[in-house]
Amino acid sequence: MEITSAPTIGEMVAENYRTAPVFKKYGIDFCCKGGRTIEDACASKGIDPQPLITDLEAATNLSDDRAVDYATWKLDRLANHIEDVHHTYVVEASEQLKQFLDKVAKVHGEGHPYLIDIRNMFFESAGNLAQHMKKEESILFPFIKKMQMAKDAGEPMPQPSFGTVENPIAMMKVEHENEGERFEAMSVLTDGFNPPEYACNTWRVSYSLLKEFVDDLHKHIHLENNILFPKALEMEATGRTV
Repeated sequence: MEITSAPTIGEMVAENYRTAPVFKKYGIDFCCKGGRTIEDACASKGIDPQPLITDLEAATNLSDDRAVDYATWKLDRLANHIEDVHHTYVVEASEQLKQFLDKVAKVHGEGHPYLIDIRNMFFESAGNLAQHMKKEESILFPFIKKMQMAKDAGEPMPQPSFGTVENPIAMMKVEHENEGERFEAMSVLTDGFNPPEYACNTWRVSYSLLKEFVDDLHKHIHLENNILFPKALEMEATGRTV
């Protein structure tokens, strides 16, 4: 998406919802005052449009890593990638989404009670995911990295305090499933995150951000459940039989 000062803010958000949090960061109303250009909006607030345009370009020019073969990565590299990319995304996107969903629920929740349910479900999930990621970053991932270091050095596998790596992995997979079911319920309530025709821009952006959140979570969980965890289990088993 080419960022210029010509399109209106509302048109830009409609074309790419990733621009919405950027406008919010600069205190620019893309909903009720979405008919303005970037230039007009920045002039009214007395700010330089260039930093805003730079942030908009960064938000819309996300890299495409579909060709990356994560299965060939060492486990320490993969664990670091999950933390740096997906865990960071969950933290940042959760804060954005909570603000949007809370606003939509307060403005439209009386006439559409399910919006309140969605808001509450996401708040609960965000809290659960924060605790989940903390356990991974403080317990499971450090041990997996130690396993990789031991393998690279030709040393015996480290002995964890939790008996076997299978124990925390089993717990993480259960928590993955619980949150997956919660987001599936949200998808049903939102008709697949498709807003009604009469939805305002904030409502539409909330659904778009929710869909992006779910898409990222699916990839996040895929990397753990289908690559990192099985390889960690295999590494532990092989290391203990050598």
